[in-house]
Amino acid sequence: MVHVTESVFATGAVNPFTKQTEPIRRFTLSNGDGMSVQVITLGATITSIKTPDARGQLDDVTLGFDDLAGYQSEKNPYFGATIGRVCNRVANGRFRLDGEVVEVSKNRDNKFQLHGGFVGFDKAHWDVVALLKDGVKLSHTNPDGHEGYPGKVTATVSFTLSEDNCLHVRMMAESDKPTPVNLTNHSYFNLAGHKAGANGLYEHSIEINAYGITETDKDSIPTGKITLVDGTAFDLRVPSNLGERLKQLQPARGYDDNFCVEFDPPQPFAKVARATHPPSGRWLEVVSNQPGVQFYTANFMPDVERGEAAIRGKSGAAYAKHGAFCLETQKFPDSVNHSNFPSTTLRPGDHYNHEVIYKFGVSQ
Repeated sequence: MVHVTESVFATGAVNPFTKQTEPIRRFTLSNGDGMSVQVITLGATITSIKTPDARGQLDDVTLGFDDLAGYQSEKNPYFGATIGRVCNRVANGRFRLDGEVVEVSKNRDNKFQLHGGFVGFDKAHWDVVALLKDGVKLSHTNPDGHEGYPGKVTATVSFTLSEDNCLHVRMMAESDKPTPVNLTNHSYFNLAGHKAGANGLYEHSIEINAYGITETDKDSIPTGKITLVDGTAFDLRVPSNLGERLKQLQPARGYDDNFCVEFDPPQPFAKVARATHPPSGRWLEVVSNQPGVQFYTANFMPDVERGEAAIRGKSGAAYAKHGAFCLETQKFPDSVNHSNFPSTTLRPGDHYNHEVIYKFGVSQ
């Protein structure tokens, strides 16, 4: 039996769209196995995932903050948030749509757009559409012209939990004009526990079911070329120790790459990735209907070895470089500028439908 309860996460939050002061609501989904998930209406954000290890000990395995100030801080690297209207990068903040040039905001060094711009879906106050028997459904209406994008987009995200420890996230959207839509969830995971840091991360094993990666330039902007992973440090089709793989990548800071997922037609879903943490026994499998996944090893969180101050997270945790990993299911980055990539254009009458399942378990 899955239980859903509601509480107030914070009061006095100013909605960036309406300028109204509103409370931020929190929903806790819990099942009989001891697993629980917390979601807040700010950014349709997953703030906590607690799951047992092989000995039955619960720990929170996703990074986040205890309070509103943390989530509103410039130091927040999108912990757990729903990202949109277009996740990842848009080169030069510009693209052509049906022959017309569209200019969108450039929130990264005035060079390109990242994760929807200055006020993306992660900063919206999402409305509660429905309390479900096993979760919650939220919605956000993004106005025509916001961050430069054409069309009014109505998006919904539902979060549901199953008795067998599956967190199912379903992102849907419609638009009244042609516009790109590419949503993702930006949870940061550490199966050793959210406080375990880089040492915990290096103990993980990672497997990604991908035939290629989208080649990028120094700003992580795709060139348009897809590089096959065979014989490279990006071939993660066989489970590999993540610490060793990160050493192989040096001098690169770590993984921050879109992997092209291998599907088995006509199946609409693919096994995207599996991460395991042998010391605790915890594992995470990711299944999705999206063609890509951004595998990111928190390379740009503060580098404390260089004297940078750690991000203060939940329960006083110190979050720093390589303290977590992300598996952001998505269409390919900068698809708006590459006709050979899966299209992100959403047209009136069409339905954007992105499903991702995070299944947690333990190896005995």
